[in-house]
Amino acid sequence: MTSAQPLVICIGASAGGVEALLTLAGALPRDIPAVVCVVLHVGPHSSILPELLRSRGPLPALHPKDGQHLQPGAIYVAPPNNHLLLDRDIARLSRGARENLARPAIDPLFRSAAVHWRERAVGVVLTGRLDDGAAGIAAIKAAGGTAVVQNPADAIEPEMPLAALAAASIDACLPLGDIAPYLAQLARAGTQLPSVPLPERLSQELAINFGSLDMSHLERIADVSSLTCPDCGGSLFEVREQPPLRYRCHTGHAFTAGSLAHGQSQATNAHLAGGVRSLRERAMLLRRMMSVAQGTGDAAQAATIQAQADRLWRQANELELLLEEEISNEDKGGSA
Repeated sequence: MTSAQPLVICIGASAGGVEALLTLAGALPRDIPAVVCVVLHVGPHSSILPELLRSRGPLPALHPKDGQHLQPGAIYVAPPNNHLLLDRDIARLSRGARENLARPAIDPLFRSAAVHWRERAVGVVLTGRLDDGAAGIAAIKAAGGTAVVQNPADAIEPEMPLAALAAASIDACLPLGDIAPYLAQLARAGTQLPSVPLPERLSQELAINFGSLDMSHLERIADVSSLTCPDCGGSLFEVREQPPLRYRCHTGHAFTAGSLAHGQSQATNAHLAGGVRSLRERAMLLRRMMSVAQGTGDAAQAATIQAQADRLWRQANELELLLEEEISNEDKGGSA
């Protein structure tokens, strides 16, 4: 039995995603019976992605307002610095805690689609670094929806597609040029009625996305770990359902293992850089004190202070080398 109800197609992309999204938007048919939602990792600055998508394809594209009803045949782009969530056919915008070091993040959108659209949800993971979207695609599959992933060999950045492939049983892994026709075919074919019960953990986690800080939601889906949140310093809880391996803190931050490792690397580098600066400032102060001692004719005191300053400067140089090594490893993907 099929349903005439429209699908929701949720698309997530990061590095290399603008060109991928423009290609996809240009190939979607004007009459596609689906709501299309897009998350691209962007900073808090303004974005012209809707204008770009409108110029490339036949579908209208816009940043939705909070509470806006979503209509088939349009593309709704998560605004900068806001998670885009679905409450049935209503858009909800949230400035809640970052997930996978991003806001907007892909996982919250996919999770909300899984809960409220069930078998009518389609998740699409495109090019990007790290692994945002992996937990979301697993949620969509757990709720009976459809999972589509760009072929990693075809992606500018293959990490996100590879992570999605590892997280769930994927329905289609396609080159970018084949994804739009596949989505159009899905939308026109209709969907099966729900065949699997909705996992309760998805509703609990979505409540956190919608702003609930009731610890019972977290305690029902995760166990406390020995790790701390790189964003707020609070205790992290390890989510029980895997893959992918994930963590959450009580203030709402959420991480896949890959994004957590990247966040830890960023925090480590910040601490190392702070240590280099602090050591050099101490050395500079000591050198000024040495100059004063020399000016008063206290040669012994000046020599003692100079030795201390030289020691601190050497320590700063050693720490700087360690920082450069950490940054080099991160650039090579060592932190993910």
